Formats: sequence, C-alpha cells, structure tokens
Amino acid sequence: MHWSDEAIVLSLRPHGESAGILELLTRKHGRHLGVVHGCSSSRIRAMLQPGNRLNVTWRARIAEHLGVLTAELATARASQFFEQRIALIALNAAIAVAAGVLPEREPHEAAYEASDALLDAIAAGTLTEWGPLFVWWELGLLNELGFGLDLSSCAVSGKSDDLIYVSPRSGRAVSREVGSPYHGRLLIFPPFLRGGGLEAVTAQDVSDGLRLTAHFLNRWMFEPHGKEIPFARQRLAELMSTHHG
Repeated sequence: MHWSDEAIVLSLRPHGESAGILELLTRKHGRHLGVVHGCSSSRIRAMLQPGNRLNVTWRARIAEHLGVLTAELATARASQFFEQRIALIALNAAIAVAAGVLPEREPHEAAYEASDALLDAIAAGTLTEWGPLFVWWELGLLNELGFGLDLSSCAVSGKSDDLIYVSPRSGRAVSREVGSPYHGRLLIFPPFLRGGGLEAVTAQDVSDGLRLTAHFLNRWMFEPHGKEIPFARQRLAELMSTHHG
C-alpha cells in the first residue's frame, strides 16, 4: 500500500549505516514516520532539515509497518531559521510541541495548515509578527485536540467586556472586576488574544500568551502522560520573557 502527501519535516534520526527515520507532519495523514534511504548524501540531509516542506510518498506492505518514504523538496526554508537565533529557537519549539501533542497517524489537516503558515511567518518575519501567531497556533492545537479554552465571557459574571485574566483551573476568561483580588493566581489574557489587534504587540504580550498556552499544554497534554512541556518550548518562553528588542 502507499500514499502521497505534503509534509513538514519534524526530525530525522540515524537508522543503520545510510538510512534514517524521518518524522513528518503531513497534511492528510497526520504525524507520520518512515524510513528514508540515502541519508549519507549531503543533498538528502539538506533536504530533510526540520522546517522544510516536502512532497512525500510512503510505501509499506501492510499499514502497520514503519514503511519507506521517498521525498522531493517543495520549499527550502530551513536555512532561513539560522539567520536569527530566536527564529531557530521558535522553530525547535514549534516542532517539539507538534511532535509531542499530535497523535501518530491521526489526520489533523487544520493543524498542518496552521503549522505551515506559522513556520513561514517565523522564517520571514520579526518576533512581534510571528510571536502572536505562535500563541494562536498553540491555542489552535488545543482546540483541534478537544481542549479548547472558552475566552468569550467571564466565568463568574458571564459578562464579555474587560476580560483581562484566564482561570488556570477552568480555562475560562475572567473580568478585571472579578479577577483583581486574585491577580497573582490568574493567568494574563493578552490584548492581542482579546481582539486588540497586532499593531502594538509587545514582547511582554507574547510572553504572557506563551505562559497561558504552556500552562494548558502542560496540564491537559503532557502531564497526563507523565511528561513535561518540551525543553525547546521552555527555552522559547525564557528567551521571550527577557527579550527587549
């Protein structure tokens, strides 16, 4: 059996003398692994760098097998991430989160499309341009996997105005009036997530957004499986919290 699809490279690890096990996020077949031959070739290794977009074909005798992948380069963007240190850290964070939360061989086309758009933005844009998209992307992953946050109205009053907090327990928005006495125990609801636009987004706003999504990724996706949020994602949050440019 076989199939062909678009794919984003997540990782490549050695397998034998000249092969590798390639981990992909595909449009129609979800997160998928397969053996790729010829990895001793510098051209092949360059093509299979994380973040690149490929056209791939997977073949196996039966569906349960690991299978063999062949690939053609569709978009070479891996080298762009090396131009800015923070872009490379963001790439590693996005790949680690996607690999950590998306089930193997379970189609999530919306997650593929959002991931592809995010990586394009990281490769080409500035932190304040792609930073909010990263937060939206993680919220989208949570929603795609059945753990969406309800940020439309206050969890206590039901009002939809002046929402500036999020409850770390329920994932519900909380208004200024209700939340102010508990400020230190609530998560910040950054303005760009509240429809405030992207024109005046600051690194602090992005940092607040990353703290928000990290909390729920940890609570609902990683901790139930005895894991922690990936180190690469922690590194992005740390860097963002001290970023002033």
